[in-house]
Amino acid sequence: MDEAGVRTIATTVRGLYHSVHEQMRAHVRGMDRGTLNWKPLPLANSVAVLVVHTLGSEREMIRAVRLLPTERDRDSEFRAEAEAADLMSLLDEADRELDEQLGALTAADLTELRPRGDRPPRPGLEWLLANYGHAREHLAQVELTKQLYDSRT
Repeated sequence: MDEAGVRTIATTVRGLYHSVHEQMRAHVRGMDRGTLNWKPLPLANSVAVLVVHTLGSEREMIRAVRLLPTERDRDSEFRAEAEAADLMSLLDEADRELDEQLGALTAADLTELRPRGDRPPRPGLEWLLANYGHAREHLAQVELTKQLYDSRT
């Protein structure tokens, strides 16, 4: 893969993830703490948990693609409680890290096998695409959770 191809992929991936972040911001903006941390069922996730977990997964993934060490406490993501301002800050930070890592992306990052935690190695491009799907799934869950909250009787 040549440098132009790498830049095209990096720009495309950047736009896709930034779009998910912006849609999450639109849902979170103006929500109070109770709404953000409300769970529709005891074993379901709140909007706050979904945002924190999505960004934790994204950060771990992009750093794995770049062969950078990362520390992640996945279990704690599912216990997260937050205010809207906290989540907005996390989304801003995620945009900055994504821009930094995608700006340094190489052909090797995209085509060579990359380990990620305890999962089998995959090419970096596969990690990027799979994680984008993961982010979209959780964005849909945020939308559904918000609808369920607004529909309570």
